[in-house]
Amino acid sequence: MSPTILIIEDNEQNMYMLSYLLEMSNYKLLKAYNGVNGLKLAHKNHPEIILLDIQLPDMDGYEICVKLRHNGLPKSTTIIAVTSYAMGGDKEKAIEAGADGYIEKPINPDTFVSQMERIYNAK
Repeated sequence: MSPTILIIEDNEQNMYMLSYLLEMSNYKLLKAYNGVNGLKLAHKNHPEIILLDIQLPDMDGYEICVKLRHNGLPKSTTIIAVTSYAMGGDKEKAIEAGADGYIEKPINPDTFVSQMERIYNAK
C-alpha cells in the first residue's frame, strides 16, 4: 500500500500539479492550503510523507517543520520541503528545521515523484 502524503501548499497551481502527479502514482493525498490546517491534518492523520512549501500565508514552512517534529508526529514521518527558496543556505535551513529532504520549484513533472520517493526510501 502506498504511503499517505500530506501536501501543505498555498498556491493552487502548485497544489494541482503535485496532486495530479501523486494521484497518477496511486498515492492517497491530504491537502492543506495553510500551516494551521496542515498541522491539524498531520496530527489527526499521521501521513507517512509531508510535502511542505516554505512560503505560506500564516506561518513559514520552517516554523511548521519545527512544530511537526516537536509535537507528537511519528519520528518516521518524512518531511520534504518543496520550495522556490533556492538561495545559498535555504536547503540547510530546511534540514535544520527538521526536513528530511528538499526539492526546488519549479518542479520537474518527469522526475518529481522519483525524487520524492528517493528521499522517502533513504530515511
